[in-house]
Amino acid sequence: MYEQNHLAGRLRAASIGRDDAPFLKNHQTGQTVTYGAFFANAECMAKVLADHGVAPGDRVAVQAPKTQAMLELYVGCVLAGAVFLPLNTAYTGAEIEYFLGDAEPALLVCDPAKEAALAPLARSAGVGAVLTVDAREKGTLTEARDRQTPGFEAVARGGDDLAAILYTSGTTGRSKGAMLSHRALASNAQTLKEYWQFTSDDVLIHALPIFHTHGLFVATNVTLMAGSSCIFMAAFDAERIRDYMRGATVLMGVPTFYVRLLETEGLAEATRGMRLFVSGSAPLLAETHDRWRAVTGHAILERYGMTETNMNSSNTYDGERRAGTVGFALPGVEIIVTDPDTGAELPLGEVGVLEVRGPNVFSGYWRMPEKTAEELRGNGFFITGDLARIDDDGYITIVGRAKDLIITGGYNVYPKEIELLIDDVSGVAESAVIGVPHPDFGEAVVAVVVPEPGSAVTEDAIMSAIAPALARFKQPKKLIFRDELPRNTMGKVQKKELREIHGDLFEAG
Repeated sequence: MYEQNHLAGRLRAASIGRDDAPFLKNHQTGQTVTYGAFFANAECMAKVLADHGVAPGDRVAVQAPKTQAMLELYVGCVLAGAVFLPLNTAYTGAEIEYFLGDAEPALLVCDPAKEAALAPLARSAGVGAVLTVDAREKGTLTEARDRQTPGFEAVARGGDDLAAILYTSGTTGRSKGAMLSHRALASNAQTLKEYWQFTSDDVLIHALPIFHTHGLFVATNVTLMAGSSCIFMAAFDAERIRDYMRGATVLMGVPTFYVRLLETEGLAEATRGMRLFVSGSAPLLAETHDRWRAVTGHAILERYGMTETNMNSSNTYDGERRAGTVGFALPGVEIIVTDPDTGAELPLGEVGVLEVRGPNVFSGYWRMPEKTAEELRGNGFFITGDLARIDDDGYITIVGRAKDLIITGGYNVYPKEIELLIDDVSGVAESAVIGVPHPDFGEAVVAVVVPEPGSAVTEDAIMSAIAPALARFKQPKKLIFRDELPRNTMGKVQKKELREIHGDLFEAG
C-alpha cells in the first residue's frame, strides 16, 4: 500500500508493525493518537479527496487552525497524489484570493468562521469544493473523514512529482509558489533524522505552525520518519513547554521561543532530561545561545533552511555548536559562496551570495519560468539571496539578505556586522540595521534599537561602544529606539517594514 520510493512510504516505514506506538499527544484534547490510527485517518482523508474530484497533481489549499486533522490531510494528499498547499492563517481575504487564482486548487479547506468570506472567492477562482475544520477538529472535513473506512492504495508517484507548494512571504513583490517534490521532502527528512540522531524513543515538543517548512516538513516529517512521538501544541506557551520538557527529549523552535523560555522559572531542572534544542527560521542571537547554555547546560543547535530548499546546513550534533553560525552543509548538500556580480565562487572568509545544490532543492516556482531561471542555475545551484561567509573551519555564517545590503557613498555595508556590535552593548536587547535614502550618500546606515526592560542606554553610549570597531562609513547616522521590532509569524524581523516607516528620515525640510 505504501511504496518505499513514495513520500508516504518513507513516512510510514518506521512505524510499520508498531501501530500501537504513540505518534501524537494532543495538547488540546489530552488524547494520544497512535500511528495506526493516524495513518488510518490519513487514508480516509485520501478517500475524501477522491470523492471531491481531487486528481493526482491537483492542488489542495488549506488555511485552517493547527490540528491533527491538518496533518492527516497532508499525508492524505500525499497518498492521493495531490499537492498540499498550506497557507498562513494570518493571510487576509485579498491575499487568499491571489493564491487561489494563482494555484487554481481543486479544493479549499478553511476555518468555518471564514467560510462565508472565502467561499465566494473560491467559486470565482474555479475551486471545486470548500470543506471546513476548526481548532476543535470539527467541520465538514472531519465529518467526511469519519464516514470513510481506512484502506487506500497510494497513487503511484515518482521522485520528481510534486508533493507540496509553499508560497514565499512576498516581501519583494508577488508571492512565489515553491514547488517541492517527493524526493526533496523525503531526502531532507531522512538526512535530518540521521544527522540529529532521531530514534523511535524521541518525544518532540511541536509548538510550531504547520503552514511553514519548519513545523510541517522538519518537525512533522522527521518525527514520522523516525517513528518518534510528538507533543502537539496549537501554539507556543512558554510555561507549558517548560512543563512538557520533563517528558520530552527534543524541542524545535524559533529564537523567540528560547528568549521567552529563559524568562520562566525552573528551566534548568526542566531541561535536565532533554537531549536536543534546535533553532531556525530566524537568526539566533549569540547572547541567547550563551545564556541558554549558562542556564541549562545545553547548547542550542542552529540550522539554516528556506522555503525553496528545506534544510541546507546545521551545526553538528556531537561537535562544537558555534554561536552565530549555522554550521556545515548537510550530507548530500553542496554550499558555496559566490560573487554577486560574476557568480564566481569566492575563497573562504569572503562575503558573497550563498548558493545551494542537492536533492533538497525545489523544482522551481509555480508558473514562473522566468523567475525560476533567474534563481535556479542550469548547474543545479539555487541562488538563495542570502549573504554569507564560510570560515577556515567550514562554519557558515549568514550575514544578511542581499536585498538588505546597504550601499552608502559607494561602500558596501553588511547590517549583521553592525547588529552584532550593537547587541553586545550593555542595556541593548536587540537591533536591526537598515539603509534608508539619503541625499548625499545614496543610502544612510540607520540602527533601530530595542533596549532591555528598564535600561537607560543612550544613543551616545551605543555609538561610543561600537565606533572603535567600525569604519566611519559603517557607523549609523541615526539610532532609533523602539519597544520591539516588527516580525512575521516565524519570528523574522521585517526590515522592509522598517525601511518603509523610516524611509523619509533624511528628506530635506
